[in-house]
Amino acid sequence: MKLHELKPAEGSRGERKRKGRGIGSGNGKTAGKGHKGQNARSGGGVRPGFEGGQTPLARRLPKRGFTNINRKEYAVVNLDALNRFEDGTEVTPELLIETGLVKKELAGVKILANGNLEKKLTVKAHKFSSAAQEAIQAAGGQTEVI
Repeated sequence: MKLHELKPAEGSRGERKRKGRGIGSGNGKTAGKGHKGQNARSGGGVRPGFEGGQTPLARRLPKRGFTNINRKEYAVVNLDALNRFEDGTEVTPELLIETGLVKKELAGVKILANGNLEKKLTVKAHKFSSAAQEAIQAAGGQTEVI
């Protein structure tokens, strides 16, 4: 099969129904909306979440917690991911983005202690977990908070 041989499934792309275009169209007069009522009017219908005057679900359920508007999201990197670098490399957030370990820097980069580090690296990041800091120094490397 080639690109120019592709065709839509039979019956999937019929002509659009033109509402309110005369009796012979099969959709004339009330245009499929029935007689009168809220949904027959222009601009009619109800807003999303409206339940006909019954207290909506969003108001019936208990509310808990809050969202901290000052929350800082950090891009996290685990120790085992740092093994891809050569001994003596200076690992910076820019290098992590370049190598694809971090997509976006967000509020900064945080190094976590998941896995083992076998390389001697100088790691520069915005935050370190205490276990990660110990593991980097135990491997003979250095940590630097930016």
